Amino acid sequence: MTAPQLRAYQREAIDAVIAARRRGIRRMVVCLPTGAGKTVIFSHLARLATKQVLVLAHREELLAQAVDKLSRALEGTRVVGLERGTSRAPTEAKVLVASLRSLHPDRIGSVLSGRDLGLIIYDECHHAPADDNLRVLRTIGAFEPDWPGTLLGFTATTARGDGKGLDAVFEEIVYSRTLPELIDQGFLAPLKGFRIATAADLTRLAPGGNDFADDELAEAVDIEERNALVARSIQELARDRRTIAFCVTVNHARNLARALNHLGVPAGIVHGEMRPVDRARALAEFRDGRVHVLANVAVLTEGFDDPGVSCIAMARPTRSEGLYAQCVGRGTRLAEGKRDCLILDFVDVSTLSLCTLPSLFGCPRDLDLRGEDARDAAHVWDQIQIDYPELELEAGALTLREIQDRAAAFDPLTLELHHEVRAISENAWFSLGRHGVGLHFVRAASAISTVTVLARPTRGKRWEIAVDGEVMERFSALEDAVQAVDYEIERRGRAARASARDDAPWRHVRRGHVTHAQALQLAVWNAVTRR
Repeated sequence: MTAPQLRAYQREAIDAVIAARRRGIRRMVVCLPTGAGKTVIFSHLARLATKQVLVLAHREELLAQAVDKLSRALEGTRVVGLERGTSRAPTEAKVLVASLRSLHPDRIGSVLSGRDLGLIIYDECHHAPADDNLRVLRTIGAFEPDWPGTLLGFTATTARGDGKGLDAVFEEIVYSRTLPELIDQGFLAPLKGFRIATAADLTRLAPGGNDFADDELAEAVDIEERNALVARSIQELARDRRTIAFCVTVNHARNLARALNHLGVPAGIVHGEMRPVDRARALAEFRDGRVHVLANVAVLTEGFDDPGVSCIAMARPTRSEGLYAQCVGRGTRLAEGKRDCLILDFVDVSTLSLCTLPSLFGCPRDLDLRGEDARDAAHVWDQIQIDYPELELEAGALTLREIQDRAAAFDPLTLELHHEVRAISENAWFSLGRHGVGLHFVRAASAISTVTVLARPTRGKRWEIAVDGEVMERFSALEDAVQAVDYEIERRGRAARASARDDAPWRHVRRGHVTHAQALQLAVWNAVTRR
């Protein structure tokens, strides 16, 4: 057995961990998306460790992966022991892999006895703030001021469903890379998506917390018509792709699998209440291709490593970005012959924001990719935001083509002026959107001057007045700044005062398709928004 070769970002992560420890950081996190090779990274760190290493994990799949990859990384020269159930690791084991469940109060003392632990690796460490997991870490001594060890957490998401922050356990995120970054660099599979609207009504669900309550959500989405729609969509869009469908409850998974089988699509289920032997059989049938779709309930979100998965069906709507990213991550691993992974977002009627593939890439949540690559959509959306920073989209599904058409037709001259300004001034102020307002007037000898009142990031007075680019004054309120400018124009006499009004003759002289005033306003708009 030979240790896996490290990718460049994996080496960077290892260097960041070592550098952080030298800076005195003892409890740290590495955040990498699913499929980035977190186990490979901590296996190499375990190899570098001079003292014994403890690897903590929650799920059976994570334990098995850790033992396998640690054994390969250590190339048989060190002992890797497993502490789980009836399995006992030898005291001399260089690396001890343990399930957190096995480290209950009656057992943890004997497990730690006689061991000189220098590195604690916590896989899927977003679970760490849970009370029983904190108990394990306290017993190890990770929070003691004189503890000499290092607690290193790995996760694909720092978000928890209960809203608790990881800062209750860890001091610093020392290294992170995003899903789009690793896809762009060719380390993870590209993601394409479809948005499928359903008639299921989520508007009556409790809006509290970071996500829906499972019992309420299941009642809303586990209905025959919706399951039939999900099944038909998988049949038509996923075709021969090996698909994982994320469901809310066991009954929901069973009903969806039944709907798929009714259409002739071989489907099975997997959930946490299954006996280990039954779960292993279900996963084997899925890997062997005897089952094309696996309806899953809260099992395959972590620790499931099957690169051949090329479609994720989000039959379970979620508001949790962390949960959504974990689900989608099950399809991002590279595999021979695999070009991409298809994400099917089933979007129900809701007044709350549901996570979708576009939102994972920083695009509007309602964007309908129509099977296009999410990276391409993100690049187009980023450019639109640069070119049209004030473009606002109303809620509702839109394609990228429709957004591009609206952007092309966007006219900053139609922006509505702040009502506070309109209420206090008779002058021809025009809107610069969130940046502020502008005004033109004839200063002297027919020379037209530009006044801007712009919001500036500052702890002091926010609104900055500039005349022809020269900063003159700052005010706390926009209305005060406008009144100050109006007062100065008034002092310049009748000609200046008249030139600042809407009916000033110079404003309506045509300059091609626009008036002189409109041409000047566009010039100010471009200067401000590209600044």
